[in-house]
Amino acid sequence: MATIEEAAFSLGSEITQEYRRVVEILGRVGLTVYEARAYIALVARGVGDAAALAQAAGIPRTSAYKVLESLAEKGYATPTGGKPILFRPKPPLEVANTLKGAIQEVFEKLELLHRIVGEHGEPQLVYLLNGRDKVLAKIGELLDQATKTFILTTPQVAEIRDALSKKVSHAVKRGVAVTFVTAPLQRVPEGVQYIARENLLATEALTDGAHALLAGAGLDACGFTDNPILIAHLQQFLDVLLEKGSEPAAK
Repeated sequence: MATIEEAAFSLGSEITQEYRRVVEILGRVGLTVYEARAYIALVARGVGDAAALAQAAGIPRTSAYKVLESLAEKGYATPTGGKPILFRPKPPLEVANTLKGAIQEVFEKLELLHRIVGEHGEPQLVYLLNGRDKVLAKIGELLDQATKTFILTTPQVAEIRDALSKKVSHAVKRGVAVTFVTAPLQRVPEGVQYIARENLLATEALTDGAHALLAGAGLDACGFTDNPILIAHLQQFLDVLLEKGSEPAAK
């Protein structure tokens, strides 16, 4: 069976270029190349399990389930249950509208930062890191520093959960109140308060109301700060999420 890309190639260079352009644009809004190919395959097929979609998308079969799970977390797909688990695509226009709202929210925060810097001068308020490993390590460092509270909002809970499970466990054992705000029906480590919220785009972490981090959708870069003015604004935003209450995590 031909992949979607091979089928596009058979229809001519313009279709192939359009396929590659769609993959590139989806990458700009936070999808990996595998995730972009898998979502296109889902839209083209309507439904499929990991094996069928790996074939259609031209991605390794061993990676397919994790890719689809990530698409579900990011709001691009819905698992339907059963064995094997089938996935359906979220309608493209629905995804587009969700992204518009989430991007608007992120840029409103950036505009707030811009105004704060303008009002209070231009000292180095935010420090930047590039690279997924460095971003995950910084989130882990904030977890290790926590003595009272650690709040994480993220669409990338599976990756963070798997990479930092021991640090989360140690924080909980130290008596730190750890809260994860993420998509509905996600697994979180034992002892973590779980608050469900759809359409999250960025990853934010706040430790003891004193140290904060903001990362992009792909965890490829982040900014972090201990500036009390910026942290106070982030705390206000997170307080709104926390007021929505918690719900059980998926088993």
